[in-house]
Amino acid sequence: MAEPWLHIVGIGEDGMDGLLPATRAIVEAAEVIVGGDRHHRLSDSLHAERVAWPSPFDALIEMLRSMRGRRVVVLATGDPLWFSVGARIGRAIDPAEIIYHPQVSAFQLAAARMGWSLPDVETLTVHGRPVEQMIAFVQPRARLLILTTGEDTPARIAEFLESRGFGESRMTVLAAMGGPDEARFDGLAESWSQEVPAFNTLAVECVAGPDAVVSSRVPGLDDGLFEHDGTMTKREVRAATLARLMPMRGALLWDIGAGCGSIAVEWMRGARDARAVGIEPRADRRAMAAANALALGVPKLDLVDGRAPAALKGLEAPDAVFIGGGLAPDTFDAAWAALRPLGRLVCNAVTLESEAVLLDLHARHGGDLVRMQVSRAVPVGGLTGWRPMMPVTQWSLVKR
Repeated sequence: MAEPWLHIVGIGEDGMDGLLPATRAIVEAAEVIVGGDRHHRLSDSLHAERVAWPSPFDALIEMLRSMRGRRVVVLATGDPLWFSVGARIGRAIDPAEIIYHPQVSAFQLAAARMGWSLPDVETLTVHGRPVEQMIAFVQPRARLLILTTGEDTPARIAEFLESRGFGESRMTVLAAMGGPDEARFDGLAESWSQEVPAFNTLAVECVAGPDAVVSSRVPGLDDGLFEHDGTMTKREVRAATLARLMPMRGALLWDIGAGCGSIAVEWMRGARDARAVGIEPRADRRAMAAANALALGVPKLDLVDGRAPAALKGLEAPDAVFIGGGLAPDTFDAAWAALRPLGRLVCNAVTLESEAVLLDLHARHGGDLVRMQVSRAVPVGGLTGWRPMMPVTQWSLVKR
């Protein structure tokens, strides 16, 4: 079994004085210390070899591997495994070779400053990531703690909140928590004008105005929230489809024939860290899918130009597959072969030709068949009547 040689140490604004004696001894005995400028400044009394974060940052892993056999310490902020570098390193280097030394995290400090219970808030990061990732979490009375990218990020978030009808939301920027230069800045999103330090944590208490755009993470968003050309899985069918696909944390969906991306977008919103690949041959629809993903808070949607089954080759094995367009036996065969055990596959058919393929597949593989007919109330002259949408036949099954 591998022996630990790499120590990943969380450090706060109180620097070396805030470390436990045993952790401090490890840092003081290090041959090499890796970290950012701030981390080196907080430990400037030490004489080990200093190494800055590499550029590009992805080179970090190979750089660390080249140091195996030396006493190496990586300095991180707070808890190295909470939206921090420790998680990335632990995915690439055998955890048996690593010892983590957590410090109080920025989230814990911010919750204490705000008087909020951590289990009752959403902890998010937009540090080095699109600000749009927070969109799905903006809901009435929600409390958010957000690690930000820089001094301009709170202002960008304030503009976003105001544009969605949450301008009365209360915002607090907390900087240098736990150190002698700790600072706090308060205000409302609609009038935010504070100049804040670059390294900060943002607390938001969401307050919805009468015109607020409210969107649940439960599948079944209003069709009007999506940019589309009329060809899309409608709201009611979409909700039933996602119920069968069962979004789960970190799980991967293949959305075959993604169109405007409504299924993939709602899959990613439905569980934290859920991922999706949309396979769509039309450039205009891929553009719509990308725009919808950004507008609805899942900018990491991956879009592939191509047609199934050829476009499926080389993709990571999925946890769920949705075939909404281009249903054919060879597409099903390729998707079913790639699907992980306990994976879910759902096919929706609208045309008679697709339904015939679906019924044949059901006869050979089993699963559940459902036929959905949805009608919506619309004006009929001065009165109201029902307008039926095209019926949808849905086949779903779980891979055992």
